[in-house]
Amino acid sequence: MITISLCMIVKNEERILARCLDSVKDLVDEIIIVDTGSADATKRIAAEYTDKIYDFTWIDDFSAARNFAFSKASKEYIYSADADEVLSEENRQRFRQLKETLLPEIEIVQMKYGNQLHNGTVYNFDEEYRPKLFRRLRNFVWEETIHEMVRLAPVVYDSDIVITHMPEQNHAGRDLGNFRKQIAAGRQLSRRLYGMYARELFLAGSVQDLQEAENYFRTEVSSPDRSTDEITEGCCVAAKAARLRGDTVAFFKHTSKVIAGEGCSEICCELGHFYEEKQDYEEAAIWYYNAAYETQPALTLRSAGEEPLQGLIRCYEQLEDPEQAESYRKELKQRQNENEK
Repeated sequence: MITISLCMIVKNEERILARCLDSVKDLVDEIIIVDTGSADATKRIAAEYTDKIYDFTWIDDFSAARNFAFSKASKEYIYSADADEVLSEENRQRFRQLKETLLPEIEIVQMKYGNQLHNGTVYNFDEEYRPKLFRRLRNFVWEETIHEMVRLAPVVYDSDIVITHMPEQNHAGRDLGNFRKQIAAGRQLSRRLYGMYARELFLAGSVQDLQEAENYFRTEVSSPDRSTDEITEGCCVAAKAARLRGDTVAFFKHTSKVIAGEGCSEICCELGHFYEEKQDYEEAAIWYYNAAYETQPALTLRSAGEEPLQGLIRCYEQLEDPEQAESYRKELKQRQNENEK
């Protein structure tokens, strides 16, 4: 049986920390809590479960905090958890079985992160795999019978464990603020963070968030260092921000740049919104149709489903075509039912 260190970074989690720890405390061999500046009873509650509680001065860097927590671990594997996660009894049993039977060559175990759409969290899928259990010290292994080389890719196992994500609030405001700080500090966002920033803006950003991000993305879409996909994502943000502040020239500059290529659902939806606001419902319906049926989403699945179908319903109601509106209403309901399964 393997041994496991639970590593967590926390701040002001007095309402939910015990719920998380109660669901996993008997499954791990060590609990390490790193506090990044709590002003409530978080540390006192943590002390009921472990004496391995450490303070870490927050520097707007989640990776730095998690690396510090991992550095305190002493067991064979590290289980990384957040305070808003819970293991159901069924998944506790799966976790226990995994602990008893995990093969020693496995270096990373992925678990399904579920309930992600609860409380408006910024995800496209309600359930997806995430790496959660990590071998603390990696064993280097030689491979191949000739021209041998050290295996560099980790051995990953996709388990059937489902972690229930139960956030009390949407963290988009915190995340978007962090992105702005990184940019203000002159740091180049990686491909992954660039896409996540654009996605969070589309899924949960306010008008102010979009307008504060507009100049950054307008600059980035002109950069030779950004890929075609990154330019498309950036144009989505810049176009939406321009539409919201009524800058038609900037709006068409960024929508045209995407439409000239393969296009994407987000830009088609933006064009639909633009013409709908101008009360040109026939033109708006064309673009909503393209969003729903002719293009693929670059950032959010909603832009190829619920959003354009709702737009088509509104447009055909305005065009006094109730039969067409009803057909899209039925399709919208069908898709929503499929997503709930």
